[in-house]
Amino acid sequence: MKNRPLFRFVLIILLSLAAVTTAVGQSKKQRQLENQRKDILKEIQQINSLLAEAKSEETSLLTKIEDVNLKIKVRKNLIQITNQQANLLTREIKTNSEKIKALETDLAARKKDYAAMVVKSYKNKATQSKLLFLLSSNDFLQAYKRYNYMKQYKRYQKNQADSIVSKTEKLVNLNEALLLQKEDKTRLIAENKKAQAKLQAEKGHQQTLIAILKKDESKYKKAIAKKQKESNRIERKIEKLIRDAIAAANKKKNKASTSKTLSLTPEAKALAASFSANKGKLPWPVSTGRVTQKFGKQRHATIPGIYTYSSGVKILTSKNSDVKAVFNGVVSEIQMIKGANQSVYIQHGNYFTVYSNLKNLSIKKGDKVITGMPIGKIATNNEGKSVLRFFIFNNSNKQNPAHWIYKM
Repeated sequence: MKNRPLFRFVLIILLSLAAVTTAVGQSKKQRQLENQRKDILKEIQQINSLLAEAKSEETSLLTKIEDVNLKIKVRKNLIQITNQQANLLTREIKTNSEKIKALETDLAARKKDYAAMVVKSYKNKATQSKLLFLLSSNDFLQAYKRYNYMKQYKRYQKNQADSIVSKTEKLVNLNEALLLQKEDKTRLIAENKKAQAKLQAEKGHQQTLIAILKKDESKYKKAIAKKQKESNRIERKIEKLIRDAIAAANKKKNKASTSKTLSLTPEAKALAASFSANKGKLPWPVSTGRVTQKFGKQRHATIPGIYTYSSGVKILTSKNSDVKAVFNGVVSEIQMIKGANQSVYIQHGNYFTVYSNLKNLSIKKGDKVITGMPIGKIATNNEGKSVLRFFIFNNSNKQNPAHWIYKM
């Protein structure tokens, strides 16, 4: 096959391009995983800090179990991400090893071809000059073809030499990358072993606490039911105030007070549209925090057959943290609720955000607020925890805050 060298050259180029594309994609994925791993490590540090800050002699067994469950959940996420990174590195190492082997084979062939060309050129110079080669042509057309052949041959020689230099550099870079990848994999495996050891310790602590709980499970079921009843009472008060606010606003505008939707001015409609457009992008109401109870019905992590429910979310945060408005609006109400301290209601057109368990308020009813503006401090309960209850309503319809707050 006359064009075999050309075919081999084109095939190698195509395979190299495909390999580079794959490598770029894998490197991007590796960066994404590393960013996720760093985020989880920060989360673990934050949780440990918040729980250490909240330590109290009055901390109940159920709270201790919730705390260790929280640690275990995040630790498992860390191990999962680290495993994904190690597996991806294994695949990348294999790909690079195969590329190095192919390059070494190709480089050896190119060096052999180039050496043969150099020898041939030397022999040609010894027997006849380029000028004699041209002058010995039968006619002008043959001389012209010979001249072009000489130019192409010279260019091919140069390209082969350049290719050898380029591929040698690429081989060196690939070997360096391979060493780094192997080092990264070794580091990740070591870190994963440490994480696994900590996870086992946390699981051991969890089992110890659960064993204590099971000795008197009925007592703790009653405690959970009591806690849920108290939570329901607080949420009913919050929901009632929202309905009353809608009824009062509609009454002022001669709209039926039984309507469940607010009658809005053009300005309020624009504000509501802006709030809605920021769904999933709203900032957190606290600078640092961790959701300890999600929206809606949730299965209890420890006791089978037990469920909890929340109309909003509970966020564990640092003592005396500022609680901030998540969007522009107007303070429509401030309410004192037994067991939940002060609750602030901010209206954003026909949307409401509610911040409960506050103290030392820096706003009053009727004040306009802007995104990120502090509205008060978080209060601390008798277990030493600072937990914000946070709610979002569209008219009187409960919304899942995780759908509205960025990365909640």
